[in-house]
Amino acid sequence: MDLVPALEEPLRQPLKSVLGPATAKVMAEHLGLLTVGDLLHHYPRRYEERGQLTHLADLPMDEHVTVVAQVADARLHTFASAKAPRGKGQRLEVTITDGSGRLQLVFFGAGVHKPHKELLPGTRAMFAGKVSVFNRRLQLAHPAYELLRGDPEESVETWAGALIPIYPATAKLESWKIGKAIQTVLPTAQEAVDPLPDTLREGRGLVPLPEALLKIHRPHTKADIEDARSRLKWDEAFVLQVALARRRHADAQLPAVPRKPAPEGLLTAFDARLPFTLTDGQQRVSREIFDDLATDHPMHRLLQGEVGSGKTMVALRAMLAVVDAGGQAAMLAPTEVLAQQHHRSVVEMMGELAEGGMLGGAEQATKVVLLTGSMGAAARRHALLDLTTGEAGIVIGTHALIEDKVQFHDLGLVVVDEQHRFGVEQRDALRGKGKQPPHLLVMTATPIPRTVAMTVFGDLETSVLDQLPAGRSPIASHVVPAADKPHFLSRAWERVREEVENGHQAYVVCPRIGDEEDDPQKSGKKKSAEDEAEKRPPLAVLDVADQLTKGPLQGLRVEVLHGRMHPDDKDAVMRRFAAGETHVLVATTVIEVGVNVPNATAMVIMDADRFGVSQLHQLRGRVGRGSAPGLCLLVTEMPEASPARQRLGAVASTLDGFELSRIDLEQRREGDVLGQAQSGARTSLKVLAVIEDEEIIAEAREEATAVVANDPELTRLPALRTALDALLDEEREQYLEKG
Repeated sequence: MDLVPALEEPLRQPLKSVLGPATAKVMAEHLGLLTVGDLLHHYPRRYEERGQLTHLADLPMDEHVTVVAQVADARLHTFASAKAPRGKGQRLEVTITDGSGRLQLVFFGAGVHKPHKELLPGTRAMFAGKVSVFNRRLQLAHPAYELLRGDPEESVETWAGALIPIYPATAKLESWKIGKAIQTVLPTAQEAVDPLPDTLREGRGLVPLPEALLKIHRPHTKADIEDARSRLKWDEAFVLQVALARRRHADAQLPAVPRKPAPEGLLTAFDARLPFTLTDGQQRVSREIFDDLATDHPMHRLLQGEVGSGKTMVALRAMLAVVDAGGQAAMLAPTEVLAQQHHRSVVEMMGELAEGGMLGGAEQATKVVLLTGSMGAAARRHALLDLTTGEAGIVIGTHALIEDKVQFHDLGLVVVDEQHRFGVEQRDALRGKGKQPPHLLVMTATPIPRTVAMTVFGDLETSVLDQLPAGRSPIASHVVPAADKPHFLSRAWERVREEVENGHQAYVVCPRIGDEEDDPQKSGKKKSAEDEAEKRPPLAVLDVADQLTKGPLQGLRVEVLHGRMHPDDKDAVMRRFAAGETHVLVATTVIEVGVNVPNATAMVIMDADRFGVSQLHQLRGRVGRGSAPGLCLLVTEMPEASPARQRLGAVASTLDGFELSRIDLEQRREGDVLGQAQSGARTSLKVLAVIEDEEIIAEAREEATAVVANDPELTRLPALRTALDALLDEEREQYLEKG
């Protein structure tokens, strides 16, 4: 973060390495640590006090752990084995205790000699290894260990109270070896250049960066750790918010064509034919969007809304306003099913206003065209011509819209549906199709807690629709524990039959298709730990549909829908379901977003524990879209105490998407807020937790905005500029550039 020559020094060099070449290699390959600066910013995960023992009672299975404990007992056994047939095999069993529990360590063969001499009863040490079970008892086999010897001068209290940093480690490199490496480079922390402006640091009472680095790696007291963490959280929040503030500032300098709707044009005609009044929320958000569209720099707005809160209506009115002002609007959908669905519903809502240039079209009408990858050549040529001439005011499509062949007459607004499904490059390519940068509206039905939105989409202004339109019905959700209570699953299928008998329809959702290609047993793919644990692949659409037709739903019209069907077949299935000809649709998550069949009132999600919280919330939003109440049943075989069941319980207990996204985030962590994988695997945030540190993020955003307004190029803050360059390596810089 604070790249100055001493901290930029690589850990591994051909001539002189800072660390031993083997250690430096493991750090690079397994922890991504390449320079002295990287190593200094590899912070301890937690701290142990030597005297305070570490809860052996709570050890997690199959994880690498580091424990501080005392040897209670050590016994050497001899045994006969294939390798040592004459009873010469040796096994050392050491029992360690920490007051909360006991744990067995085992060493075999030649590996017993050193621990046999060193691990005498009463000895304290740090032990690291992978927790396994043998004879129903937890054990560590061949753990690495480091004896904890107090300095003879040191009093017992001082020794026992010393804080031992425990670092995020790997099987190849134990925590204390990382600690030793950090102690080697710690003196260079004095040369760390402080990215926080002095006024900000002093005004908030934060310690200087070199001091924070010393205190986090070598704390004397718990107060030292607090001081260091407070300071380092501010670094992460502030540098990230400066990056986003500079991005917003740069966008505000770009020119765009202001788009103001004509007084008695298409939008007025559309509003006049609506059979209902817009909710207060829809009117408020529309005003925010129209104000942005009227300015001469590009709008960048994120429209968040609960499933079914009427985002599409708000987006359509924005598109009509732009068409009124002489421009064109493009809506990008993540799948063909969704693009077709949007196209159908927009044409239906607009009626004769969508029949521009046709007989029976209204005077202010425009054309609404669909453009997807699987269209026939003639239909495609026609659509492309309508776009180039400007005949079509609105185009709805998949990423086929991004291809080079697609030319617009005057692209004024891009609406991206389900932001998280689109790569940054794709959005950028579409934005490049305007004569000047078009306005951008990004919609998501996965509600994002405010702080996450501020951190991940900090360059977008946010509008939130949190009111459901009149006539939307509540959805009841229940967990169906199929393994514990099989009769609950039988009752679930009875409920589906009841809904159909009452004239309604139902969805059954499965995690897998079930043809040869995606069958994990046939494809030879490595199974995940979860699959291994459950010893069966996730339920599949084709199998479940077959079982239901022959069994509990016999006599009902059941159809399947999944992503590998031909687009025309998918469209035909959706049309039959929308028309009420099909009773039950067994589908994968292709129905997750935007599919709108108001008569569908029930949904059964099989293996619900295989889906994420946000995904379950999205799926559930497909029912209860009409006047009849919705029912969502989450079927799982996971045991009651498992985290998966708790997650499902949370989904069943609330319909508030913002609350659920907080739960989801707390479980998954934030992911790399800047990088493209927002999955929790890799994160540029080391001490900052997006949910817990809301206040710091909000304050850092204000400070960053003020700093960038006064000095956009950061010429007066070279240290901050350096920190920014380190945070935004080339890939991330491009990622932010493209937004």
